[in-house]
Order: sequence, then structure tokens, then C-alpha cells
Amino acid sequence: MSAFVVIRDWLDERFGWAELIAPLKHKTVPLHRLSYWYFLGGITLFLFVLQVCTGILLLLYYRASANEAFESVQYISTKVQFGWLIRSIHSWSANLMILTAFAHMFSVLFLRSYRKPRELTWVTGAVLLFLSMGFGFSGYLLPWNTLAFFATKVGTDVAGQVPFIGHFIVVFLRGGEEVTGATLTRFFGFHVAVLPGITTLLLAIHVLLVQRFGISVPPSVEKQWIADPSARSEMKFFPNFMLREMMAWYIALGVLGVLAAMSPWGIGAKAEPFASAPAGIKPEWYFLFMFQTLKLLPSKIWFIDGELLGVLGFGLAGAVWVFLPFLEQPRWQWARVFIIGLGVFALAYMGSMTVYGFIAK
Repeated sequence: MSAFVVIRDWLDERFGWAELIAPLKHKTVPLHRLSYWYFLGGITLFLFVLQVCTGILLLLYYRASANEAFESVQYISTKVQFGWLIRSIHSWSANLMILTAFAHMFSVLFLRSYRKPRELTWVTGAVLLFLSMGFGFSGYLLPWNTLAFFATKVGTDVAGQVPFIGHFIVVFLRGGEEVTGATLTRFFGFHVAVLPGITTLLLAIHVLLVQRFGISVPPSVEKQWIADPSARSEMKFFPNFMLREMMAWYIALGVLGVLAAMSPWGIGAKAEPFASAPAGIKPEWYFLFMFQTLKLLPSKIWFIDGELLGVLGFGLAGAVWVFLPFLEQPRWQWARVFIIGLGVFALAYMGSMTVYGFIAK
């Protein structure tokens, strides 16, 4: 008898393992020509788990103070065995996780998987994407290098444009009026405690909602299956689809390994708070479309500050995006076309402004 069987029987005897995994055995996944988009959610979850594991390893050596943060990252990258690899995997997987989260969100939108009764699945997913970007923003400062320091200064300055509570938000984020060691400590707390706690809770709700409502199919496939029930095709989630999912994780791990080994994440120069900001400073790619938009806006639009108008516009767009599924009502025939059109516009706008932001000086 293999060790796996012994462990399985031991668990089954004590916890009723067979009953616990019974829902997985009954769960099915629709099979059609667009089924491969279903892998994106699982890959995003896999990269999040990698983030947690590598983050815990980095915590063994990282020190969150302005006097020691940069040196501790330098120590991890040059002295700790495979420390450079763990750090590179952590940084690259963060970027890949945000990329796959964006891809997952747009695939859900264009497959119209947000429809009733999955509105809250969309809402929790959209908030999870914003939290992922929060991970990126808070983690960016932790190496305490020049680029991270000034990018944080610019980012928190933008937050200060929010009417009435802007100054409060800046002080709250920075732990004072300026970006200092207090900001680093605060961002460290956000990155390793606050955001992971909220994300884990929301992720559990998101997964439970997916389990509760099942996996949707595109409207065109749904119509075809209703007209011809014999065309309906499904696969058991466990173990059939799960094995395919694990192959997708394996491919993602391969891509991540190549990126981490061939292009190790740099350290840069230690932050000098009293030095001038380097020329052409830019945020991470997932904030670039917003950054470039704010740069292009004139200082005054009518009687309102251009940057303030931009911040308000992005805030409103984010709120509309979160509650997008609630627009699709049977009595609003225009809503479906509007939602898909908005998705196409958002994708085109974010893509073009990101490319423009990369090449602009």
C-alpha cells in the first residue's frame, strides 16, 4: 500500500475526507471553444500563493527601517543562498499576477460571465484586482531605493488630490507629511498584514461564490446547448480539469522561472530623501496609463485643476467598473452593448496609454 493511500485512509477515518471532497467530484466544467479562458483565474490564484510563500522567505531577512531596508535587500540578493532567485520570483510573480488578474477580468467581461446570479462574484473579483495593485504599490517601496522612493512620493501626491480628504489620505499613507522611514514601516504593515488579511478573506468569498454558482458559459454557447441539449459537453472538475489546471500552473511556473533566472530583479541605488528626483521617473506598468493621462491633462480645465479632474475621473470609472453587472437589466436593452463597448474602450485606452507611457520621455 502506497504512502498516499495510507495518508488518505488515515484522513478519511478521522475527518471523513471522502465526504469533504465529494462536492469536487460532482462539480463539472463546461467544455467549448473558449474553455481555455477558465485557466486564468486558477493561474492568478497560483501566483498569489507563490507570492505568499516567497514573501514569507524574504521576511526571514528583510528589515523594515530606512537605515536597514536597502542593506537587507542587498544582503538577500548577494549573500543569502538563492536569495536573489527568491526575490526575483517574488517580484516577477507579482507582475504576472496583476497581468493575469487583468486578463481574467476582461475575459469574464467579454464572455459575459458577470450576468445574474454572478454579480457579486464580479464585484469581489474587481476588488481583488484593486487589492493586487495595492500589493504592487506598497511592495514597491520596500527595497527603499531611489526609484521606489520618488515613485511613492508621486503616487501619494496624486492621492492627495482627492477633494476634502486628500490631505488626510496622504498623512495616513505616509505616516506624516513626507515620505520617510515611517512611510516605509507603514507600507510594510500594509504589504505583509493588512492587504494579505483582506485579500485572503475576499478570495475565500470569491472562490465560494464560484463554487456556489458554478462556471458560466458564453450566451452563444448557452443558446446552442438549449436548442440542442445533445451538444452539451462537460468535464469533471476533479480530477480531470484539475489536472489540466495544474498543467497551466506548471507552464506559468516555467515562464516565471525563466524570467527570474534570465532577468533577475535589480536593486538600484539607496534612496536619498534630500536628492533631486531622477529625470523621467515612471510608476510600474499597471499604473502607467493613469500616470500618463494625468501628465497629459492641462493644469486647468475650465476652473478645475486638471490633475484633480483626472483623479475624480479614475475614481468614478473604478466605481462604475465594480458595479458594472448591475447595469445589465432585462428592461435596459442598451446595457449589454454598453458594457461590452465600455470593456473594449477600457482595454484599448489602457493598452495604448501604457505603450505611450513607456515610449514618452
